[in-house]
Amino acid sequence: MIPAGVRIFVCTEPVDMRYGFDRLASTARTRVGEDPELGQALFVFANRSANRVKLLWFDRNGYCLLYKRLHRAYFELPAGPSATVRIDGSALARLLAGVAREGSRRPRGRHASARCIDLAARRKNVAMRSDDLANSDA
Repeated sequence: MIPAGVRIFVCTEPVDMRYGFDRLASTARTRVGEDPELGQALFVFANRSANRVKLLWFDRNGYCLLYKRLHRAYFELPAGPSATVRIDGSALARLLAGVAREGSRRPRGRHASARCIDLAARRKNVAMRSDDLANSDA
């Protein structure tokens, strides 16, 4: 899938996933010290919770960007002494496969189904009140 001569760099410091082509290219230049436009290099950036990654590379005449988001899993980034780690193609394949989260993760907010039940109860109460008002007038 990836040509043999391509160097793969993983930026181990979190990156804002709102970054686009140019901002990621600038980040590659500053953090990795490599210019993406010279080609033969692929850069991997992850967010703080490691459930989203962006891969950036330069292909002949323009940037390419791959964006992947995992559901109930995370990307296991390689550890290294610096902010950037160089890996090979098989390590990239393992990274992109992700790791399932152990156990059930408790949601931060209320469930959507709980919100629906609350909304239905409120509607029922409003309907009951309007019925009471209609009956009292009669």
